Amino acid sequence: MPHFILKGFRGGLSQCYFMFGILLLVYFTTLVGNLLITIIICTDYRLHLPMYFFLTSLSILETLGISAIIPVLLSVLIGRRKIVSLSGCYTQCYFYFLISSSNFLMLSIMSIDRYLAICSPLRYPSIMTHKLCVTLISICVMIPFIFNSSMANVFVKLPLCGYVIDHFFCDSTAILKLVCVGVDITFFTLSAILSSIFVLVIPLIITVISYMFIVYTIVKIPSEKGRQKTFSTCVSHLTMVSIVFGSAIFIQIRPSKGYSILTDKIINLVSTAMAPLLNPFIYTLRNQQVKDSIRDKVKRKMLLSCQG
Repeated sequence: MPHFILKGFRGGLSQCYFMFGILLLVYFTTLVGNLLITIIICTDYRLHLPMYFFLTSLSILETLGISAIIPVLLSVLIGRRKIVSLSGCYTQCYFYFLISSSNFLMLSIMSIDRYLAICSPLRYPSIMTHKLCVTLISICVMIPFIFNSSMANVFVKLPLCGYVIDHFFCDSTAILKLVCVGVDITFFTLSAILSSIFVLVIPLIITVISYMFIVYTIVKIPSEKGRQKTFSTCVSHLTMVSIVFGSAIFIQIRPSKGYSILTDKIINLVSTAMAPLLNPFIYTLRNQQVKDSIRDKVKRKMLLSCQG
């Protein structure tokens, strides 16, 4: 049965082991950080707010996303498993883009949440109800699921004339380069463009428009301290938006010719590994309410230890 061979990153044995160590540390830190944040938010009633509900969902998505890529990359780096079955490769490709697409939509919903909290604070509690939050989360998953499932049905049937993927994971763009010459991929290309519009372009437009209103509202705040305090609640989200959308847009608009595959790999690695790693730090650990919750839990644990 045919199988794919992942080239991964080129380099000497020492370079591969060095990258292996760094990525293993990144992966472990990401899992622990996002799991910790999820537990803290779920167990503290003070954090049962729409913003933290979305943060928890984002943490789960980020953890699933990095878990779909990094373990395979680690195996490729140490040379133990560069061979991937066709079904395994297509499955990885499917879940990677499903989760990535859900992340784009999630970030746009979080921008709407920030817009309502800042521009309509009095109406915010009545608008952003728990039912609406659950509905929005469901939309973030269902829209990518519909698009990715329809595309996957066509993608797996494309005839291939090669099985060596010059990438560190089963990237759809890299697999398309292996499709036999003369095969019509117009339907798949049009589906990919339509999918990009719904899960990348539209969420980006929503995010930009939301922040236009947010900036306009912040500018009207009379005190400088008030403006700084309000804007500080958006810095974390803007940082994540810049990393996730920035890398995705760069990959989408990169030139088709004269483009280094190594650059493509690095950009994909940054968006795959760095965003989930930074999520606990730039979103929640810098948040005063979360820090207060962690401090209270540590004090309670120490008190129980002393009593014991």
